[in-house]
Amino acid sequence: MKVLIVLTSHDKLGDTGRKTGFWLEELAAPYYRFKEAGWRIVLASPQGGRPPLDPKSSEPGFQTDQTRRFEADPQATEALAHTVRLDSVSTDDFDAVFYPGGHGPLWDLAEDTNSARLIETTLRSGKPLALVCHAPGILRHTVNEEGTPLVRGKQVTGFANSEEEAVQLTKVVPFLVEDELKDLGGLYSKAGDWEPHVVQDGLLITGQNPASSAPVADALIKLVTTAGQ
Repeated sequence: MKVLIVLTSHDKLGDTGRKTGFWLEELAAPYYRFKEAGWRIVLASPQGGRPPLDPKSSEPGFQTDQTRRFEADPQATEALAHTVRLDSVSTDDFDAVFYPGGHGPLWDLAEDTNSARLIETTLRSGKPLALVCHAPGILRHTVNEEGTPLVRGKQVTGFANSEEEAVQLTKVVPFLVEDELKDLGGLYSKAGDWEPHVVQDGLLITGQNPASSAPVADALIKLVTTAGQ
């Protein structure tokens, strides 16, 4: 099996002067789940090369065994340094697609036509798609074949308004993930702040927050494995 992991290339946290990017745990935990399942992994980003890491996600308070393992893993860090350009990948080459979050995707991937096309063609090809934390927000411009919002009528989750409020970025982000999913007609649900919460609706899997990263990866592996039987 082969999985494409799509990361952000955006590194500016609005007008705050602070840096953002992808959230390390949301890459590291799924990365090792996929590796242990024997999957081949390809990392991509809109601009290619090394995607920006949200510096907060590597602070001691947010480190996990998996993030420390990733940062000490030469093979993983080499792959991260050389992500392929998103416009160069094809759904045909992968069995599944996974999007980590972090705040960066709200600015670039949410508006990226290549990303929207990848998401739409993945699902229409009968292949599963998983997104965690802020990444479900990038579904905002994706549509079904009849032109309706892709998430309309689907069970979904993503970073909660209360979690965004807790990190004091409600007024900084371009949109709130929970509100956006609801406005698009998604059937949004959430657990308590920072608690793992995974929702699957057909081929679409979404996770609420960083703690949901590994469970989302597990759900994706199970879905692909079951489909292949």
